[in-house]
Amino acid sequence: MGGLQGTLHWSLRSEIERHRRECGYTLSKLGELTGINHGSLSEILNGNPPRAMTIGQLDALAAVFGREPGWLYELYTEECISEGRISRPRLIPYLIRCAEFGRQDCIDEVVPKLLDNPRNISTLFLVAEQLYESGKQKESIPFYQAVVDSEKDGHSDQFVMSQYRLFRAALGTNSEENGEAVIRFSPYRNRLPENYQLDALFQLARVCFALQKWKKSEQYADELRFLAETVYIHELDRLKRNKKSEPLETERHFVFYYGMGHLFKGLALEMQGLYEQAKTYVQGYADLSWFELLDEVGYKEVEKFSVWAKANMYTLEVLGGNTSIIEEYTDYLDSLPTNEILAGLISIMKSANTYHFCVDEILKRFSSHIATFDQFNEAIGLDRQLQFRSQTAIYEFNKGRIENGIEETLCCLSLADSMNRYQDALKCVALFEEHRQYASTAQEEQYQGIVTGMVANLLFQNR
Repeated sequence: MGGLQGTLHWSLRSEIERHRRECGYTLSKLGELTGINHGSLSEILNGNPPRAMTIGQLDALAAVFGREPGWLYELYTEECISEGRISRPRLIPYLIRCAEFGRQDCIDEVVPKLLDNPRNISTLFLVAEQLYESGKQKESIPFYQAVVDSEKDGHSDQFVMSQYRLFRAALGTNSEENGEAVIRFSPYRNRLPENYQLDALFQLARVCFALQKWKKSEQYADELRFLAETVYIHELDRLKRNKKSEPLETERHFVFYYGMGHLFKGLALEMQGLYEQAKTYVQGYADLSWFELLDEVGYKEVEKFSVWAKANMYTLEVLGGNTSIIEEYTDYLDSLPTNEILAGLISIMKSANTYHFCVDEILKRFSSHIATFDQFNEAIGLDRQLQFRSQTAIYEFNKGRIENGIEETLCCLSLADSMNRYQDALKCVALFEEHRQYASTAQEEQYQGIVTGMVANLLFQNR
């Protein structure tokens, strides 16, 4: 045993021994309190050479001694890496615990040692996967990043999967960061296994739609539809031939991806004013009951798509100038959840501003729902709020209700700022400046505060 290793072993165990004596515990009592077998505990603390301990045993000792989580972790690395040999059964749980307890110092010490040998990249990938699968996306990021930075084979499964996981973990409400995440990940999307590729294409279409990149959202929706149709044919063939291969495991029910390919294609066309073309794709998910791979979850998805199709067909009619169905549409919206009401009201406000009809009664009817729109704090929910507030501001100004228009404009500006949507923010600034002379002192102060913060943020980002 090397001198350094022996010293570290002694340091770890001497600290444990010191705390044992200070607490007045015999080995037998300590074993009873920690749940560690007395014989094993004796070999861990007094063996020559000492028996290696697990990170769970160290945590149990820390709890009995009243120490904080992560106690003595800096001395534990020699239990995992000794004379160039790595114990994966001890190292992987140790790194997971380090991530969970915020012991980045320990991670920073261990990872470079592992990367001396490229074969150990797979160990870091396993750590990342276990963290990700247990819901600890943020904690998994440094490990996936280490895999991406160190893996020489850009087509290896663990490299591509790490890119995908980093993409998913990066998505939030910041439009600029979401856009960067799309750029980083999109070149690798077709290298993923098909089950993950389906979800990746859905996410790409969704994010690009929220970023108002209609052509990109269309592209990914097209890819999603093509892949979903291809996989569907293969799955049916597998079942009909009674092949014993495992069915494709996907994050959501398979019909979800098929429907979403049509839905985002239709939405992207709608946003480009191509209403008649969009109707074709709405019809593509209006009735998916023909799908042959449906279970209880699948039927619920089919039902959701049916509801969305009905609402979106109304939307396309209204946006196309068919104002005769406005009352029928609002009655239908009243039966939907608040997030769908938000989407529907955007269309009604756009149509009102385009064809110049009054929707005061509709706004009053849905006022209680409108008051809760700020509960939607994910990317698409924030984007919908921004669109609704923007159209409402224009409507209020057109109605001569200047104070209300300014309030909606400020709400829009604040949303655009929080999402880093600078083009939208500039539109809000122009709208405010046009009516600035009518702003109250409070509105003027709010405006100055938002703009000052935006400028400071931009200057900081460009340093």
